[in-house]
Amino acid sequence: MVAAAQVSSQAVGLPSIHSLIDGYLRHLTIERGLSANTLAAYRRDLARYETWLAGQGIDRFDAVAEAQLGAFTRQLRAEEPDAETGATAPLAASSVARIVSSVRGLHRFLAEEGETTNNVARDVKPPKLASRLPKAISIEQMTRLLESTGGDEPNSLRDRALLELLYATGCRVSEVVALNVDDVPSGSDFVRVLGKGGKQRVVPVGSFARAALEAYLVRVRPLYSARGRSTPALFLGLRGDRLSRQGAWLIIQAAAQRAGLEAHISPHTFRHSFATHLIAGGADVRVVQDLLGHSSVTTTQIYTQVTADTLRDMYQTAHPRAR
Repeated sequence: MVAAAQVSSQAVGLPSIHSLIDGYLRHLTIERGLSANTLAAYRRDLARYETWLAGQGIDRFDAVAEAQLGAFTRQLRAEEPDAETGATAPLAASSVARIVSSVRGLHRFLAEEGETTNNVARDVKPPKLASRLPKAISIEQMTRLLESTGGDEPNSLRDRALLELLYATGCRVSEVVALNVDDVPSGSDFVRVLGKGGKQRVVPVGSFARAALEAYLVRVRPLYSARGRSTPALFLGLRGDRLSRQGAWLIIQAAAQRAGLEAHISPHTFRHSFATHLIAGGADVRVVQDLLGHSSVTTTQIYTQVTADTLRDMYQTAHPRAR
């Protein structure tokens, strides 16, 4: 069906829907510098949209009306069959919102490039998502988590350096495992981080993380590096290659288990806790925005809600006239 729609468009000398989607994906790659994972999500979402359009007999974007986009959104909210089991389950609201956002971006691009006469997706709204506050752990819990990884064994020294750096910088785990040795200059209190969209930022590193990093770099990394091919990666696995995100996740899970923490601990727990603890300690939200690499301060302000909730709970627990 998709191929037939492409042939129909090409027969009248118009670019096919498929080729225009490919052009948009190239724009996202070259002009906006999106990560491979983000591009893969866009590609999946727009392939779903392309298939739906073909099923409706639509072979050019100028034939799409706002009402049809509404029908597509309603279809997304319907029960989605599982590819393996055949069972049906509703598509999560977050998934629907992401797909609708991808389609809106595509139509906006097409209108700006003159491929369509107007942007029919301008007023199409994704479903509202329930507000979910980041799950941060307390300073005491974070201390237990970090101190659960001790000892002079090579793995322990590497793991401690990784955990300390995650909490000290608030970096995403993907950013930390992507660091190279040159990104952590010797004797410097800063680390250079390459964030989303290829944007670089400089983040301070505290004394605990610095000490853990120096111990790892001097005593462990040369040992691991000798086991594999030469690589500039900061954190290495046992075979001398760059530590993967999955490897970092396993290190965090093992540390949480040793620390006896019942709460779910993920790499993002470190990022959320970093931001929450900074704001609770009086840091300006715009400073935290820069440290996290957020493009908008509104993204960072969610952490002020976490702190307000904590203060409210403490007040209700401790004040004799709170209830």
